Amino acid sequence: MGKVRTRGATLLLVALALVCALAGLAGCGSGEGAKGTPANGEALRVGVRSDVVGFGYLNEGTGKYYGLEIDIAEEMAARMGYGTVEFVTVTPDTRKDMLANGDVDCMVACYSIAESREKNFDFSPSYYTDASIVMVENSSLVSGIDGLKGLTFGTMAGTNTAPQLALKLTESGFTSGEALEQTEDHSMTRFDNFRLVQMASYQDLSRALEEGSIDAACMDGAIAHTYLNADRSILDYVIDTQEYGVATQKGSALSKPVSDAIQGMLDDGTIAVLTDKWN
Repeated sequence: MGKVRTRGATLLLVALALVCALAGLAGCGSGEGAKGTPANGEALRVGVRSDVVGFGYLNEGTGKYYGLEIDIAEEMAARMGYGTVEFVTVTPDTRKDMLANGDVDCMVACYSIAESREKNFDFSPSYYTDASIVMVENSSLVSGIDGLKGLTFGTMAGTNTAPQLALKLTESGFTSGEALEQTEDHSMTRFDNFRLVQMASYQDLSRALEEGSIDAACMDGAIAHTYLNADRSILDYVIDTQEYGVATQKGSALSKPVSDAIQGMLDDGTIAVLTDKWN
């Protein structure tokens, strides 16, 4: 797990470290390499999730993607004049680098609009509002957030959930916010009343919850429903709200056309119709 620092640190310092680690501040293109006006039949390369049922899911048998974000991307591309859409799977760990490096032209990938991200990327208006939540196994008999004192929370690495959770738990009086120890890669932080572990994938997070190596899994509600089953419950506790937007390179020639297309889809009710379709 890496060397552990045992000197006390404030929550603010830890949260800032977590945010910096997640924000991908190490160089984003200023639009170089971004597409301009599409030629006839040109494909728009869109980064999407392949593992979030109802949003972006890849059927490996057919090779086709399905979900709300897939439909949004296809309609957006059509309105922008593209002949087709080339879907590219991205993950929370790879998506910012793939967009910054031009491996995809834009992302419609459960990517929430955040101040730290807006330093590096442009975002369309929000097309979906979600909340990050806490999921537990029913066998734990935990029915409320206070029942998790002294236990272990798990989040997905590469998301904003870890710093949001630490701040929310401090604001609600669950913890003093003092970090007692932390690994150098920030994969584990121990506070006075809980441990916070960040994992490489949602599958790992779900498996850890089932096996008991974590006591609560924290993620966006849209993603949580992929892993929710009869043996699990979502606590009545909202970590934070998330606004999903289409991300493009900072200053990209695509930024305004993407924003205009999404705004148009909001204004004419297309987003609402697609959301109802997949709810």
